[in-house]
Amino acid sequence: MRIGFIKQRAAAHPVRLICRVLDVSPSGYYAWRSRPESPWAAANRQLLVETRRVEARHQDRYGSPRMYAELRAEGHRCSRGRVERLMRAHGIRALAGRRFRPCTIDSRHLLSGTPNVQQQFVASAASRV
Repeated sequence: MRIGFIKQRAAAHPVRLICRVLDVSPSGYYAWRSRPESPWAAANRQLLVETRRVEARHQDRYGSPRMYAELRAEGHRCSRGRVERLMRAHGIRALAGRRFRPCTIDSRHLLSGTPNVQQQFVASAASRV
């Protein structure tokens, strides 16, 4: 986490200064920078690509259980927790479906409604119509 912060700020500030402030050795930072990506990180990156592909194919409707099932059906080796973690870390969320709101009034029926009565809104006295 700190090493990534140093990498982001290296263009604006001296690396040795940032390392001193964050209590990280500069040699540790440079060793991290030249180290190749781990196989697990590469597999996670590839799984994230596949997750985004499935997400786009299903219009962002799949949460982690269905996403996990889809990835497993395609032959990817992963666990549901790993898929959850990747989705959470990269802000991938299932969109909620539109709520079904039943219409309780059928205006196309053949029954006649209540007739409109002539209404008087002017009264001759209080409480008298």
